[in-house]
Amino acid sequence: MTAEMGRLVSEAVQTLNASREPRVVLVVGEGRAFCAGGDFSLIEENSTKTPEQNRRDMIGFYSSFLSITRLAVPSVAVLQGAAVGAGLCLAMACDLRVAASEAKLGANFVRVGRHPGRGCSLRLPRLGGPAKAAELILTGKLITGEEAAQIGLVNLAVPRAALEEQVAAIVNAITSAAPVAVTQAKETLAAPLLAALDAGLEREAACQALDFATTDLKEAVRAFRESRSPVFRGE
Repeated sequence: MTAEMGRLVSEAVQTLNASREPRVVLVVGEGRAFCAGGDFSLIEENSTKTPEQNRRDMIGFYSSFLSITRLAVPSVAVLQGAAVGAGLCLAMACDLRVAASEAKLGANFVRVGRHPGRGCSLRLPRLGGPAKAAELILTGKLITGEEAAQIGLVNLAVPRAALEEQVAAIVNAITSAAPVAVTQAKETLAAPLLAALDAGLEREAACQALDFATTDLKEAVRAFRESRSPVFRGE
C-alpha cells in the first residue's frame, strides 16, 4: 500500500459517489492476496522523518484509504487471500467482508515494530470483540478466514472455489433491496464509528510517528529485507 494507491482509492470513491448508477461496490485484490499490507520502502523512508512530519503524513495516508468508508453505497471486501496489517484495515473499512476459508488475516503491526494504524484499534474490537481483538493486536498472530468468520471479523468464509458464487449472492441481495433505504441504513450503521474515528486516528498516528524512530522498526525492515525473523530489543 503506497501513497499513490491511497490517492487512487480516494479518487475512485469520489467518482463512484458522483454517479447514481452503482448499487454496491466490490473491493477485490489482484493476484493471490487481497492486500499484504504497507510498503516497506515507505516505512523505511518514514524512519528518516521527524515524528511531527510522520504524524501529519500518517493522518493523510490513513484518510486516503479510509475514504472507502464514505462510499454512498455498500462496499464488500472480497478476501481471496491474505489481508494483513494495513490490508486488513482496508477490509475492515468496508461494510461487509467475505473471505476464502484458506485466507490469512491478521493485525501484525507489533510484529514489525509499529502501533496499529488506519483505525485498526477501533474497528477490530468492534468487529471481533474486545478480547479477541486484544489477542490479535498484542500478538500479531494470523488467523484463517474460517476463524475470522467464527469471531465475526468477516461475515462469511467459504472455500476459495465457492467465493465468487457467495459474493454474487450478497450482491444480488443488496441490489434487490430498496436503494434509498439501503443507503440510509448504511449511513446509520457507520455513524457511531465515524464520530469516534478522528480521535482514534490521531492517537494511532501519534504512536506510529514515534515508532518510526525506534531501533526495533529499523530491525523489522532489515529482517524483512534479509528474509529472517526480527530480533527486537525494546529500543
